[in-house]
Amino acid sequence: MKQSNTIIKTHYKREDNIAAYLMLSPWIFGFVLMWLLPMIISIYYSFTDFNLLNEPTFIGLKNYIRAFTEDKTFYKALGVTFTYVLILVPLRLAFALFIAMLLNKKHKGLGIYRTLYYVPSIIGGSIAVSVVWKQMFGNQGVIMSLLNALGMEQKVSLLGNTNTALGVIILMGVWQFGSSMLIFLSALKQIPYSLYESAMVDGAKPWKVFSKITLPMLTPTIFFNLILQIINGFRVFTESYVITDGGPLDSTLSYVLYLYRRAFTFFDMGYSCALAWILVAIIGIFTLFLFKTQNSWVHYEAGRE
Repeated sequence: MKQSNTIIKTHYKREDNIAAYLMLSPWIFGFVLMWLLPMIISIYYSFTDFNLLNEPTFIGLKNYIRAFTEDKTFYKALGVTFTYVLILVPLRLAFALFIAMLLNKKHKGLGIYRTLYYVPSIIGGSIAVSVVWKQMFGNQGVIMSLLNALGMEQKVSLLGNTNTALGVIILMGVWQFGSSMLIFLSALKQIPYSLYESAMVDGAKPWKVFSKITLPMLTPTIFFNLILQIINGFRVFTESYVITDGGPLDSTLSYVLYLYRRAFTFFDMGYSCALAWILVAIIGIFTLFLFKTQNSWVHYEAGRE
């Protein structure tokens, strides 16, 4: 009897597994076809001399050596991207947390405000919004007209000035704070209100409540948002490509835009694949560093072993 029950359970388990794999098959097919195979192919091309017209020729580590020893534009693009990430990520997270704390209070029409604040994250990375942003900060744009009306005449537009062009790109990135804001808002609602009640009884000031209760309780969410935003920051492309095309004088030349140029302007596909994997390594190093340091600043409610 026990043996027959075991056979029946095994049969149903096998059928459940088959059904699960059938349900997962579209995702598995897409992952293998759109992600895994291109990754494997790009790794191979990164060790070759390949220009899309001729057969790839294996050259070993020469593409990687070329990037670090011969290519000055590589360091320029890397510097621009590092500057973008180091300024953008703290500003975006700080602004997202500030708005989340405002929206965490009870107000009329709160759902509408949350939607409006999230809209920039949905459309912010689109070509259309980048074109609008370019027009706003161009020579005849709204921002330039406003500055002139206030008596701050500008001979060169903010996008044409090497000192301000990257700042415009960063400003657009900060404007796309909606996704981080929603994550912070969800985390704020999970903080026990009893903690705030105890602080009020003790007469704690608002800044003390924020630094001793809110911020420590939010550190796991900050950690999660920080990793996501660093990854997204290193992958910036659309804004740099559409608004300034890397100019003026490569002051907004992002790493991914440079990678794109090497691949589709100079047809240096092997070298561009090497650049792509260098970027993967850089992001991996940053992510690993954050995971290694989280024990010193991230506070989990249940603790960590």
